[in-house]
Amino acid sequence: MTNDLWHALHHELDRWSENGRQVRLWLRDDDAIAPSAALGRLSDIAERFDAPVLLAVIPMLAKPALEPALRSMPLLRPCQHGNWHRNHAPADAKKSEFGPDREASIVDAEIALGRRQLADRLGPAVLPIFVPPWNRIDPGHAARLPEIGFAGLSCFRDFRLKSEGGPRLLNTQIDVMDWHGGRIGRSPDALVAEIIAWLVAERDKEGTRDADLGLLLHHRDHDETVWSFLAAFLGAASAHPALSTIDPSALLTDAPVAA
Repeated sequence: MTNDLWHALHHELDRWSENGRQVRLWLRDDDAIAPSAALGRLSDIAERFDAPVLLAVIPMLAKPALEPALRSMPLLRPCQHGNWHRNHAPADAKKSEFGPDREASIVDAEIALGRRQLADRLGPAVLPIFVPPWNRIDPGHAARLPEIGFAGLSCFRDFRLKSEGGPRLLNTQIDVMDWHGGRIGRSPDALVAEIIAWLVAERDKEGTRDADLGLLLHHRDHDETVWSFLAAFLGAASAHPALSTIDPSALLTDAPVAA
C-alpha cells in the first residue's frame, strides 16, 4: 500500500477534525457457523485494536462448539444471519433467501425459527440485529422484522426500506472481498481509495453530523491480503482522533447512521 494513500486518508480525517465531526467505524463479519483458526484470528484483531465485531451467525448451521468458543472471544458480538443461508430466488434473479416471491407467513416463520435456534445455542449474547444473506431482503419482509423481535437490519450500502418502514437500518459501506475476481481480498490501495471517497462524499453532505462507516468482512474467505489490510487500517484508524471504533450494539441506540 502506498504511503500517499495513508497520507490522503489522514488528510481527509483532518478535515473532519477541523469541522468538529467524528467518523465511527464498526465491523461486521458474515457466515459464522463454527470455531476455526480464522475466527480466532478475527477475535485476536478485534482485541488488539479494541474493535468489536458484529458476527452474523447462520442459525441452522451453527455448531454447538460455537457457544463456548465465543465466550472466550468477547469482542465478537453475535447476531442472526438469515436462517439456512439458502437461495430461494428464481434462476434469473439475484440470490436471496427472503425475496419478494416468498410468502410472508413462510418468511416470518423461518426467521422466527432461526431466532429461537440462535437464542437456544448462544443465549442472551445475541444482538437483535438481522443480517440477510447476500445483503438482500424484500422491503415488505423487512418491515415485519420488529414484530419478530429485531431492532436493527444490516445490509449493504444502497439498501433502503420502503414506506412500510422496518427496524433501524445499519448498512455497511465497504466490502473487503472481491467476489467476482476469484473470492480474493481486494487491493488495499483500492480499499483505502474507496474509504476516502466515501468520507469525502459524507463530509460534503449538508449539515454537520457525525457518520458511521461499516466495514464488511468474511473471515472464512479472508486471504493474507485481507488480514494485512485489516490490521493496517485499524492501526491507522486508531492513530487519528477523528475516527474511532464502536461496539455494534451502540448503533441501535445513540448512533448517527450514514446514508
